Amino acid sequence: MTSALFPRGKTAIVGVGTFGTGRAPGYEPHDIAAIAARNALLEAGLTFADVDGLFYTNSADTFGGGTSFAQYLGIQPKVIDNSRPGGNVFETWLERAAWLLDAGLINCALIAFGSNQASASGKLSRTSQPWPYEARYQPINPVSSYALATARHMHEFGTTKDQLGEVAVAARQWAMLNPEAFKRDPMTLDDYRASRLVSDPLSVLDCCLVTDGGAAIVMTRADRAADLKAKPIKVLSAASGTTHHNISTMPDLTRTALAECSARAYAAAGVGPQDIDVVELYDAFTINTILFLEDLGFCPKGEGGRFVEGGAIAPGGRLPVNTNGGGLSCTHPGMYGLFTIIEAVRQLRGECGSRQVADARTAIAQGNGGVLSAQALAILAND
Repeated sequence: MTSALFPRGKTAIVGVGTFGTGRAPGYEPHDIAAIAARNALLEAGLTFADVDGLFYTNSADTFGGGTSFAQYLGIQPKVIDNSRPGGNVFETWLERAAWLLDAGLINCALIAFGSNQASASGKLSRTSQPWPYEARYQPINPVSSYALATARHMHEFGTTKDQLGEVAVAARQWAMLNPEAFKRDPMTLDDYRASRLVSDPLSVLDCCLVTDGGAAIVMTRADRAADLKAKPIKVLSAASGTTHHNISTMPDLTRTALAECSARAYAAAGVGPQDIDVVELYDAFTINTILFLEDLGFCPKGEGGRFVEGGAIAPGGRLPVNTNGGGLSCTHPGMYGLFTIIEAVRQLRGECGSRQVADARTAIAQGNGGVLSAQALAILAND
């Protein structure tokens, strides 16, 4: 039974685009996002003039990005949103755009992101100061916060380093099939075991890449989507939730808000985990994939480490996860959540070449914000 609340299948993604998903020297964040947005609109057969709902953030301008980007594009949209709870914001914007489109308040939504963090600084963007109650312990954040959650999962459920390594190796195996991925050199479990420790128990190969990159998607109502250039991918549902800001106030280090909001998304879509063909997760760290597979219901709580063993989420495994290589091996320009949507769309269209999942009809695209603080997901379908 589906929920009557979300406008199930009434909106669709009609264009996706990326640019600079590795290094883009000489480009500013607005430039990178604008080129990705242009590519997405061209794919749909639309132009910037069609956009009346703009959802945007970048690596440099946290608060004013929406208005300045609209000015950069030469458009005057009815709706602008540049709120930024974290990397989950893109799935949250997708949810809001679906409501606004279904209500007839806008006709064309553009969700975009641009980052030059690697070219500009060579390290992760920082948008806030450490919380004083945590700063005294001198954490290397965000890595140390995720290391804390990892250590708790290992203590509570017996999760092992090799199981974390299975996540990293699977991501690299998918990336090796993706021409757009930044890291495509082979990696073995022995390579993972030998990698440098960053924040115990996480090593450098447990951590996401630091890259440039831009991404964009275009949404409209399903009835209009049928007349556009690209194959539309319908939005069955979307949901989001937040539990905390700082890792020291997380109610349970092994359970995220995804458990609650995914239940709402499944209900609205009228599907369950058993109906999902492709899963695109925000794998900023290897523990994320394990936690999120549990919270999404693909395995019981505490079983995530064992679930990923033996190449289960790698090419040829029983559940295709992060088929572009994810934030661990494809790209991570500071906020990765929009790339999970784009890879899900491309898989559902059958456009992924040697990494294509056969007969993919449904997909989850998930976003994570902060230090496991805020979660969101969208359930998409090609029929």
